[in-house]
Amino acid sequence: MVRRIASARKLPNMKKSGASPGQSASELISERIAELGDWRGATLSRMRKLIKEAEPDVVEEWKWMGTPVWSHDGIICTGESYKDKVKLTFAKGASLNDPARLFNSSLDGNTRRAIDIHEAEDVDESAFKALVRQAVALNSSGVSKPRKKAKSQVVPKRSIL
Repeated sequence: MVRRIASARKLPNMKKSGASPGQSASELISERIAELGDWRGATLSRMRKLIKEAEPDVVEEWKWMGTPVWSHDGIICTGESYKDKVKLTFAKGASLNDPARLFNSSLDGNTRRAIDIHEAEDVDESAFKALVRQAVALNSSGVSKPRKKAKSQVVPKRSIL
């Protein structure tokens, strides 16, 4: 469950990221958090810390021209920042048990689920860590939802006159 907390101090808006060659993904994520500088940076930093606490062997990646990604035997989740929210999208979220109902976005799809965190909202830390641990266990199991078989179409034979 997402609940409201006291508003964070406002700082300057994010600047364009100037990723330097040779920077690690962890450095780029730290740079992004610093560039955000406002409640979004604080939120992304807090969620990053919780991910690392839940799975100390998590791998941080920087994909898709600037998206922080946390992986362990596959993608656990991505962390995106928008003007009005921080979005954590779990790659296999639809397969995870979410008794605390943290997932509040991308609920219609068959694979992903997301948590949108708005300013002055907090996330249940233990429930979030449980989701991360479930995602790691699912990735490590090598099991994924079976794909639906494509329906084959029968094409009638055309007779040549």
